[in-house]
Amino acid sequence: MANLKIERLNHAFQEQLSIALLREAKDQDLKLVTITGVDTTSDLSFAKVYYTILEEDKKDLIEEKLKKAAPFLRTELASRVDVRHTPELKFVYDTSIEYGNHIESIIQKLKNE
Repeated sequence: MANLKIERLNHAFQEQLSIALLREAKDQDLKLVTITGVDTTSDLSFAKVYYTILEEDKKDLIEEKLKKAAPFLRTELASRVDVRHTPELKFVYDTSIEYGNHIESIIQKLKNE
């Protein structure tokens, strides 16, 4: 039962963080960030927020901006999602899309041969 609660919170956190980045962020680079998932610990103390961006050359810059914006986003999350304790946010770049594209290119290459 606890896992279902955490999954629901992860989904709510993902949705509300995406909305906050799109509507509330003053930095235009942060508006281009896509939140792909959230993984919260069972005690709600930490949440890994997985994200991706379209412009790979700005990856390091956006990572720094997200770290600086984490306290603001945590405050926004606390006001939007009704939980007793809002977790500390840690942003992690999601490489699964790149990995999927790499596998797809290998399959296409094998198919063409």
